Amino acid sequence: MRKILVTGAAGFIGFHICQELLARDEAVIGLDNLNDYYDVGLKQARLDRLTIQKNFQFFRVDLAERTEIANLFSSCKPDLVIHLAAQAGVRHSLTHPHAYIDSNLVGFANILEGCRSIEVKHLIFASSSSVYGANTKIPFAVGDFVDHPVSLYAATKKANELMAFTYSHLYALPATGLRFFTVYGPWGRPDMAYFSFTRSILRGEPIKVFNYGKMRRDFTYIRDIVAGIVKILEKPPSYAGTDMKLGSESTIAPYKIYNIGNNQPIELLAFIEVLENCLGIEANKKLLPIQPGDMLETYADISELSHDIGFRPSTSIESGLRYFVDWYRSYYGV
Repeated sequence: MRKILVTGAAGFIGFHICQELLARDEAVIGLDNLNDYYDVGLKQARLDRLTIQKNFQFFRVDLAERTEIANLFSSCKPDLVIHLAAQAGVRHSLTHPHAYIDSNLVGFANILEGCRSIEVKHLIFASSSSVYGANTKIPFAVGDFVDHPVSLYAATKKANELMAFTYSHLYALPATGLRFFTVYGPWGRPDMAYFSFTRSILRGEPIKVFNYGKMRRDFTYIRDIVAGIVKILEKPPSYAGTDMKLGSESTIAPYKIYNIGNNQPIELLAFIEVLENCLGIEANKKLLPIQPGDMLETYADISELSHDIGFRPSTSIESGLRYFVDWYRSYYGV
């Protein structure tokens, strides 16, 4: 039985990944610090569903604790690592920058060192569509220039890609970075727009719609994300698969970056209309200017991922939001 370490196990994507791996009879080591960035009760409820399963082992550890992370790797010796833990949120990074340095940079360095020390067979790590920043070329392709992040959160995710490549090159660590595009669904994050919109609409409160609803997002349903990650896990990159051009030299490393998204962006106002239909309630929309750090559009070119693993998102926004609303009403009893 393989041992797979999943960081951020009590988080949205991490919880769903753990559920899927356990259903496949994998041994899962979950790591999370259960911070209070959003409702700890929701994180605990996710965790409660994991801890009752026989092949799940949980450690409450902060990524920035170097000694504790090192001890976890040396004692558990995971074969594979899916690193999803991070300080999330674009707007939060405007007011709490050090949280992103500690978790996303220091924490990721500790994970990389752990992987190096025991020669992990494959590291999958979370990047973000935010790395595309001020890019105007649509759709976003993996080979696009990504040196103009518009938030500290995005900058830390770009830094993660560079750090992982260095470890891959120096220590032959097979590493795959995934640029997630606006993941949504049941057990989601309360700080995400679709979640907060649902809460406010059901309470009869106005919702804040930035950039007057003209932003477009490549909303991707959680089950499609999970299906993609599980396939990627079985295909660690090899030396022959990557040729990174650096100036006049060619550096070969077992390293790959993918976009993982729905490949079908939708305007925010249209998204809200679908949500209104699912709820059976019309929203009271407060239209506002765009906020600092926000991107006008995200749109994933997933051609490389489709070619390499056959990734094909299959959940429509209508179905995905219906699944989410049904879960929300059931979980919160509304």
